[in-house]
Amino acid sequence: MPKKYRVLISGGGTGGHIFPAIAIANEIKAKYPESEIEFVGAKGKMEMEKIPAAGYKIHGLWISGLQRRLTPKNLSLPFKVLSSLWNSRTIIKKFKPDFTVGVGGYASGPLNYMASKMGVPVYLQEQNSFPGITNKLLKDATKKICVAYEGMDRFFPKEKIVMTGNPIRQDILASKATRKEGLEYFSLKNNKKTVLIVGGSLGARTVNEAIEANLVAMEKAGIQLLWQTGENYNSGFGTFSWGTRTAFVKRMDLAYKVADVVISRAGAMSVSELSALGKATIFVPSPFVSEDHQTKNAMSLVNKNAALLCKDVEATQKLGDMVISLVQNEEQIGTLQSEIIKLGLPHAAESIVSEIVQDLGR
Repeated sequence: MPKKYRVLISGGGTGGHIFPAIAIANEIKAKYPESEIEFVGAKGKMEMEKIPAAGYKIHGLWISGLQRRLTPKNLSLPFKVLSSLWNSRTIIKKFKPDFTVGVGGYASGPLNYMASKMGVPVYLQEQNSFPGITNKLLKDATKKICVAYEGMDRFFPKEKIVMTGNPIRQDILASKATRKEGLEYFSLKNNKKTVLIVGGSLGARTVNEAIEANLVAMEKAGIQLLWQTGENYNSGFGTFSWGTRTAFVKRMDLAYKVADVVISRAGAMSVSELSALGKATIFVPSPFVSEDHQTKNAMSLVNKNAALLCKDVEATQKLGDMVISLVQNEEQIGTLQSEIIKLGLPHAAESIVSEIVQDLGR
């Protein structure tokens, strides 16, 4: 009989937590098709929509984070924690998981804490080079912590750490599309270097403003752009004569195929995808994330000559020149490509599942 597992996967709040969670679930189902997998998320957060869309059942907990400023919302936090712990206990008793996986986010805390108290093996996956508070709080409750960056023993017990990388979208990695298809799809020219700009689904204001301020210089340099502005910054944008602007790129596999250089925020999943694909990248880390973890993510590559970094506060003044300089330097592009792909771990989901199964001894 094939092996099968009952698994609870918890966490969410952002795509950076949700997509790795789905990738892990899909890998478990691929290896052990008879397994039963359910998710636990925070009510009102995006996982409550994204997880069912991926074909999995999800339970919602009444939980949120501690606000960093004085606010009445903090008064309800103790009640939310108690409610979430009680409901987690109920979910675990009813579902009877063989193990749980926490990927970070509010719901991961109570579910995995309660699982550890009930004798259920707990495993964590940390996407960033600077871990979130939930995973740091759970470090004593877990058996293994799957990470994507070196030096994580600053935060977690060394004996529990396993270097697996971050699970990335397999449809992008496995795409058989060609550069020619991508150029046709985005109405781009074959004889020009293409710069892909991605600031996330909502967009990155500073990056967009920096590109807008340097359009004339980049056009003179013979560059063409594939510019994802994000939904918040797309008003009035459309196709222009030397590139394409769009609110959202649906075919990211094609976008990566045509990109000679990428400008990107430095979220954990973006860093992992660009590393696995070997793309020459200029990171513009968002300054609006906890503990400035995007800068730490980017610097882990910059310090190995695998990427360039432009500070958000300096983007308007420096990003345009950096892009033009890089695009015109074939040798530097080649170096960045060869160094970043060395850091890519494209089979992270498979590694995570294998580590868990091996640890369980089944």
